[in-house]
Amino acid sequence: MTALRDFLLQGAQMLLVLLLAPLLTGFVRKVKARLLRRRGPPLLQPYRDLVRLMRKDVVLAHNASWLFRVIPYLMFAGTWVAASLVPTFGSGLLFSWTADLIAIIALLGSARFFQALAGMDVGTAFGGIGSSREVMIATLAEPAILMTVFSVAMIAGSTQLSYVAEFMGSDAVGLRVSLGMAFVALIIVALAENARIPVDNPATHLELTMVHEAMVLEYSGRHLALVDLSSQLKLLLYVSLIACVFLPWGAAPAEVGPERLAFGALLYLGKLTVFGFLLALFETSIAKMRVFRIPDFLGAALMLALLATLLRFVSGGM
Repeated sequence: MTALRDFLLQGAQMLLVLLLAPLLTGFVRKVKARLLRRRGPPLLQPYRDLVRLMRKDVVLAHNASWLFRVIPYLMFAGTWVAASLVPTFGSGLLFSWTADLIAIIALLGSARFFQALAGMDVGTAFGGIGSSREVMIATLAEPAILMTVFSVAMIAGSTQLSYVAEFMGSDAVGLRVSLGMAFVALIIVALAENARIPVDNPATHLELTMVHEAMVLEYSGRHLALVDLSSQLKLLLYVSLIACVFLPWGAAPAEVGPERLAFGALLYLGKLTVFGFLLALFETSIAKMRVFRIPDFLGAALMLALLATLLRFVSGGM
């Protein structure tokens, strides 16, 4: 009976992140439109877009290889697994022992690698530009997030997310300068990895400035639906990761009753709402930067993460 309950809880978390990912994207779009005094698309528009794309036929370039057809499924599977491993409404679930920060980064890196391959597979100019920019961003974003993980792991004593969340929610943490630097660095990396303003504008299709959209211009039908759902899951993953590591309050242990788990789910929805509103507010108050300034933006995240690790290593208490 206990094993069945563990399977159900883990399945509920996987289903929860899959259903909430389009809702978070729709909420951010709606809030941005309201802040700009526009009506904006309906809150459930991302679901309608996914269903519409799933019903359409796939149109492929004549020189597209088998890898171009398989990559959307690989991206979706890797991103969904990574998002499902991050604790949401509860910690210590059935597969929590696999929820390692380095493993999640590896899954995201694999999805990015396949996406860059897809952009170059057909041989279009825009696909190559988007892939080269994506790799350029990854060369700075991945070291920054790894150093952020190291700084958090040195404080918590582990890279296992359930243990990190439990430790960060205890009184043993307190206020630390290194955690503040790691928090800012992770936010900068999240903006860059999800192609949000100021790195990229997800609402436009300007060929000379876009990064993510340039790699997926040749996709259509269910392939494009899987790519869009993967990007929505990635945004939810980073928001969940920030909430799990730096705001872990409310996550219920797996062995508690359903009332406590329901409260944890409601609190998780509240965190998503707050982060979605802050993201929309940030994107409406700042302009997109030039492509050549992106290394400076991500370099700041890398320096903050390095300083956080060095402070923790040298002082042991900051």
